[in-house]
Amino acid sequence: MGKRTIYFLFTDTGTVLSRTIHYYTRTSYNHVSISYDHTLKDVYSFGRKNPNNPFIGGFVKEDIHSDFFKKSECAIYRYQLSEAEYQSVIRNIEEIEARKHDYKYNFIGLFGILLQIEIKRKNAFFCSQFVATVLKDSERFEFGKPPSLTTPADLRMYEGMQLIYQGILEDYQPEHAIEERKLVIGDQISPKQSFTFFLSNTVKRFVMK
Repeated sequence: MGKRTIYFLFTDTGTVLSRTIHYYTRTSYNHVSISYDHTLKDVYSFGRKNPNNPFIGGFVKEDIHSDFFKKSECAIYRYQLSEAEYQSVIRNIEEIEARKHDYKYNFIGLFGILLQIEIKRKNAFFCSQFVATVLKDSERFEFGKPPSLTTPADLRMYEGMQLIYQGILEDYQPEHAIEERKLVIGDQISPKQSFTFFLSNTVKRFVMK
């Protein structure tokens, strides 16, 4: 059976919430989104509905070219799923999107993460909780914890995640995903090749600036 690819966008937006989470977790890229394709045309998550208002959040379809995101530091990963798993992810996202007005951002759940206490709230997610939830039907993703305690770092460090780009989001080009795919050996990327790819693109971005 053929394999399909999904993409994970991890960002550091520099907001007060992002800095606060970083202070307590000591990890980078504390916002995660999910996409079906390497162009990141359609990117889904739970976050601010209005970039200028941090207190109103919920299901969002993010624009990576917006002023809010384009200057963000980011890391983009790819992960391979079976066709059935891929369709399940799409279906789970579409079901939430169809009822997006019924959902809200799970601010309280963030305290559960800090205290390692599962806080269940109906129709409320924070970003990594949403991503873990839409992945719930995939047998490949077993975090050993409920979605409400899953962090962006849990997703980013998950076995099989393949880094295709790291840097400023507005500098990302879809070709990064295509070039990195050429380095895949079976289902794994050669660490030496992946490092060379990352280093060459870092130098390229430095020269262009």
